[in-house]
Amino acid sequence: MDIKDIKQNLTSGIGGAVAGAIVLAIVGFNWGGWVTGSSAGEMAQTAVVDRLVPICVGQFEMDKDKAAKLAAMKKVDSWTRGDFVIEQGWATMPGSKEADSDIARDCADKIAA
Repeated sequence: MDIKDIKQNLTSGIGGAVAGAIVLAIVGFNWGGWVTGSSAGEMAQTAVVDRLVPICVGQFEMDKDKAAKLAAMKKVDSWTRGDFVIEQGWATMPGSKEADSDIARDCADKIAA
């Protein structure tokens, strides 16, 4: 085997490895369920919010003045309703000291609906 054959085999091998890696990445991300770290973080945040919004709605339901507060919430602009929910304490989860704005915003949408 001379140097020309080695270069040709090496070039073919590297080209095949690169092509295989590209195909593997395409298949993995499109059909294999692979996600990037940022996508995984967004999916996790969405799952947490989806699980905690019913607790927020439940805390609203236990409020003795819920009818008056619901009427007051419906009078404020839709983009500030999450702040209203935070002020009422409904979006502060048991055991937490602070409310989550994502939970508050989705909770306000559920309550207003």
